[in-house]
Amino acid sequence: MATNACDVVVVGLGPGGEATATQLARAGLSVVAVDERLVGGECPYYGCIPSKMIIRAADVLAEGRRIPQLAGESDVRPDWSEVADRIREEATDDWNDQVAVDRLEDAGATFVRGHARLTGARTIQVGDEGYQAKRGVVLNPGTSPAAPPIEGLDGTPYWTNREVLRIESVPGSLAVIGGGPIGAELAQALSRFGVRVTVLEVGERILGPEEPESSRLLAEVFAHEGIQVLTGITINSVSYDDGRFRVSLDGQQQVDAEKLLVAAGRRPNLADLGLETVGLDPSARSIDVDEHMRAGEGLWAIGDVVGKGAFTHVSMYQSAICVRDILGQDGPTADYRALPHVTFTDPEVGSVGMTERRARDAGLNVRVGLTDLASSTRGWIAKGKGLIKLVEDADRGVLVGATAVGPSGGELLSMLTTAVHAEVQTDTLRSMIYAYPTFHRAVEVALNDLA
Repeated sequence: MATNACDVVVVGLGPGGEATATQLARAGLSVVAVDERLVGGECPYYGCIPSKMIIRAADVLAEGRRIPQLAGESDVRPDWSEVADRIREEATDDWNDQVAVDRLEDAGATFVRGHARLTGARTIQVGDEGYQAKRGVVLNPGTSPAAPPIEGLDGTPYWTNREVLRIESVPGSLAVIGGGPIGAELAQALSRFGVRVTVLEVGERILGPEEPESSRLLAEVFAHEGIQVLTGITINSVSYDDGRFRVSLDGQQQVDAEKLLVAAGRRPNLADLGLETVGLDPSARSIDVDEHMRAGEGLWAIGDVVGKGAFTHVSMYQSAICVRDILGQDGPTADYRALPHVTFTDPEVGSVGMTERRARDAGLNVRVGLTDLASSTRGWIAKGKGLIKLVEDADRGVLVGATAVGPSGGELLSMLTTAVHAEVQTDTLRSMIYAYPTFHRAVEVALNDLA
């Protein structure tokens, strides 16, 4: 095996890995960047970007159908080909990563396509080539769609987020296993294109980790839009015959659909990474790191496999910390108290920090403020649904968590994220002037509801 010397090897070129390799190369280090899949990771090809293009198109359809309530008459006729063409041409360049590879190499990194394995401290093997990294190795292997162990599922032509983002036409019906963010977003979007959708969630509610008020509101919206949601179920088996899926549930209930989307979580790509050669467990669900993203001597890990949130913005945040540590620069270390995330359904569900349950379980003296966004002037004007929920540590007088559900829930979340991150006193938040009529004015109402 040939051995090549370099300063840093970056394994996995999702958003955080690509950013790490790029920044280190621009800083003058010799960087070898390795990935066996597409440079850029899941986000630009099968995740964030193309899914939001679908959602944007679906939201336009929904707005068109609201014209009779507000402005006249409409005749909305969905055409999926417009979406498929835009994804293929604008978001992914037909699933070709050459632009991303060129961008990486223009920054000064050496790109290697292949499967990388650790062979010891600071050493990586890719095919017949070995790499010795003087500074160390950064791991960003990402995750892959996971399929639950359901009898009969394996071997059927079910979709994951990767397949559904490449479809050229929509089916007549769709069953979705999983009521988390991916399942909920795609279920609603495809329903708005005329697909008959059933969501199957084994938990007690969709968007289980979110506040229960958020789950209930979204379930009501789904029901109004004709999406069937079955929660608290047991899926016994899946079969596929004559071009149709049959999902058998407890109580002899069955769900038949033309297509099946499995959106039931993801698994970390750790099994064949050689973690055992550096004293780490390859069967673990995540890699333990410190506040500098260090996983060991000369070893860093970032992204989904760190277990702090499978979001592009988390990976990019961790990348910046990792780069500073490798370059010996001062700067903030990892702090996840105000980690924001958004589910891009309609209404959007944005949340940051602790839920009420998590705050109470942590032993905090909790006060909660809650308001219906639809009761605000802007909500009434928009005929929109939503809510604001604030979670306060009453002993310190600061917010430790917040949820914003509404037409601009993800954008409204920005001021709440600032409040949680900076530990702004709730008395200070009450003293602010809130523009009228805006969605964010509802935050003032929720603050006054804290009890």
